[in-house]
Amino acid sequence: MKPEESNGWVRTSQDGAVLTVTLDRPDQLNAQTPDTWAALAAIGASLDDDVRVVVVRGSGRAFSAGLDRRMFDLGASGTLADLVQLPPELAQDRIRAYQSGFRWLRSPGVVSVAAVQGHAIGAGAQLALACDLRVLSDDAQLRLPEVTLGLVPDLTGTSNLVELVGYSRAMEICLTGRAVGAAEAQSTGLANVVVPGAELDATVADLVAALLAPPVGASRATAALVRSAVRNGPEEQDAAERAAQVGRLHELVGGR
Repeated sequence: MKPEESNGWVRTSQDGAVLTVTLDRPDQLNAQTPDTWAALAAIGASLDDDVRVVVVRGSGRAFSAGLDRRMFDLGASGTLADLVQLPPELAQDRIRAYQSGFRWLRSPGVVSVAAVQGHAIGAGAQLALACDLRVLSDDAQLRLPEVTLGLVPDLTGTSNLVELVGYSRAMEICLTGRAVGAAEAQSTGLANVVVPGAELDATVADLVAALLAPPVGASRATAALVRSAVRNGPEEQDAAERAAQVGRLHELVGGR
């Protein structure tokens, strides 16, 4: 096990092939700032090759209540107002850097699991959506309220949400900004499983063990195929399956 590390309000620990990333600001319900996203991006950029599973969680009673409220003080520096002071191209580059703190959670070679308890709002919901899998406690609620604040979800949330629940339901969730409870999340595909809060850690541990059980090469190749299936047409995906299988056979025969 590697020593625990902390980068601002984000804490990491690695145990073999499992990296746990914890939002560690429980007194503020793990509210996020650009420093949070920079810390997440740095973790993704320095990911060890032997990491196979990344678990993302929040300390305390909430996964993440979203953007730090101080970011909405448009009269102060270090807030969303900074983006307005930049030329549009540079402002978009700044947001692209924020998004990189989320996109790496679907990097080739790793499978990410969000362990969600309590509130996952705005940036918190988008962080959970950025992961491949989600385990929710029965008190969890996900919400994308950006439209009610005159904004849009811009931390990779829209594409991931549409992949999970489909176009029309994603449209309704985003445009109303309403809360999605744990039971609805499970029935619509947002959650892989919902358990009582006391069982969250054990359920995540069981899922991680199951994800680590297959051979690493086969696991990574299969994950890559499932991800590409979202974008590919049938013929392109069939070709990807053929290429991946031939690659696996060569590795298995070569490894004898």
